[in-house]
Amino acid sequence: MTSESAALVALVGRPNVGKSTLFNRMTRRRDAIVDSTPGVTRDRHYARVKWEERLFVLIDTGGIDEGDDTMTGHVRRQALQAIDDADIILFLMDGRQGLIPGDTEIVNLLRRSDKQVFFIVNKIDSPEIEIDLLAPFWELGVDQLWPLSADHGYGFRTLMEGLSEHLPESSLSDGLPEGTIRLAFLGRPNVGKSSMINTIIGQERMVVSDIAGTTRDSVDTL
Repeated sequence: MTSESAALVALVGRPNVGKSTLFNRMTRRRDAIVDSTPGVTRDRHYARVKWEERLFVLIDTGGIDEGDDTMTGHVRRQALQAIDDADIILFLMDGRQGLIPGDTEIVNLLRRSDKQVFFIVNKIDSPEIEIDLLAPFWELGVDQLWPLSADHGYGFRTLMEGLSEHLPESSLSDGLPEGTIRLAFLGRPNVGKSSMINTIIGQERMVVSDIAGTTRDSVDTL
């Protein structure tokens, strides 16, 4: 999805750190599948979000992983494309798991992108545990960490207010323009739906693979 008047904000991070949960909270919908199994999200998901007087386009991405299998490579390329396209990056890490090498590798990647990055430590549910869970992440040498529970909402308003400071005011609605025609592509697994969508929109938005069931949830491509 593109928009001449709305910033692109991408959610990125390792698998299973809560990106899709935050996507659903920010969009106030349940479009992104949330599951404890790593690697559920594969394609880029786009949605228009209006927060107070700020409008932006939010991108959910699959987890960036270092696996050498074909699907991991496909998902990684989708996430890297989102980073390249985005104006602002929301980088999620798992506060319960702590800082691991995979996080550090992504941080180094983001620093090379020269984009505005919010370093978010997810799965922090209360102020009582915030200091202890944030402590290892200061090793990244960042100026600010954003504690959050994407699931329960702790820290969400603070994050959104911080994000809003980097977004222009907009009088546009977060809905689709009047008269917009919506098309749905349906069919059995592996009949070419994702390939057709990529051809129509002129970019590799959907992961295409010979593996049946590659696309796992509905994807808006506006």
